[in-house]
Amino acid sequence: MFRTLLFIPGNNKRFVEKARSLNADIICFDLEDSVPLNEKQNARDIVSEALDKKEDYGNRNVYVRVNSYESGIAIQDLDAIVSDEIDGVVVPKVNDEKEVRHLVRRLIELERQKTMSKKMGLMASIESARGLVNSYSIATADLRVNMLVFGVFDFLYDMRLDYVQDGVEYSFARAKIPIDARAAGIGAIDAIWQKVDDIEGLVRDAGTAKRLGYQGKCVIHPKQLEPVTSVFIPSNNEIEWARKVVQALQETVENGKGIGAVTVDGKMVDAAHYRQARFVLDSLNTK
Repeated sequence: MFRTLLFIPGNNKRFVEKARSLNADIICFDLEDSVPLNEKQNARDIVSEALDKKEDYGNRNVYVRVNSYESGIAIQDLDAIVSDEIDGVVVPKVNDEKEVRHLVRRLIELERQKTMSKKMGLMASIESARGLVNSYSIATADLRVNMLVFGVFDFLYDMRLDYVQDGVEYSFARAKIPIDARAAGIGAIDAIWQKVDDIEGLVRDAGTAKRLGYQGKCVIHPKQLEPVTSVFIPSNNEIEWARKVVQALQETVENGKGIGAVTVDGKMVDAAHYRQARFVLDSLNTK
């Protein structure tokens, strides 16, 4: 489950080393926004050195956020960090499927040159009006694209809008991205919560993201990990409901015998509810 994606500034060696002890579903070393231009190569070197010790990160997913295609240095980032030691890359500010395909071609070349044993995953971050309009095409540009990520602050900048906590300015964009991701058969990860000390606000915001269909949320500080994780794991009520639905409909759905729709806790449920219930129970095995 991709419930938490934690960004780690790639040029901060202390933060990179500390990431080994942090319980995030995805550790994402950042070469983009948190790294000034004159520190890019230093960040690549630090991240590459850390990736040589991939075993230190256990079963967590390790990604690297490269610079955007438009920056002109994304290929340099890929050349420096692509290896069997990472699970994939996050590409920021993706505007259309052509950008994805161009970077995927380079990934294929690198995998061949380095005789890698696996294919890189690619998360595409939607952070502009163009990207939002094209988000379904971006999600289906290549089979390597496994997640869409919402980048709210760059989106607002592109729209020439101010950030307001009620979210009206970005509500359409935030709702559209998980729908396009779902239609493409992949997942979506919500944007960061900027106020590091406002845990109550973070939990509310993560709850809204879950209701919109996001599987997880980007985080920027270790103290945000546990609150976000607690939102995106199934609640006790959800687990109890799922078990009742599976028990009531398993014979029907799995073996084609029995009644197609039954009543559980006073509500009618059928095969669609069974699939959702199975998803909830299966997710418990990936915690």
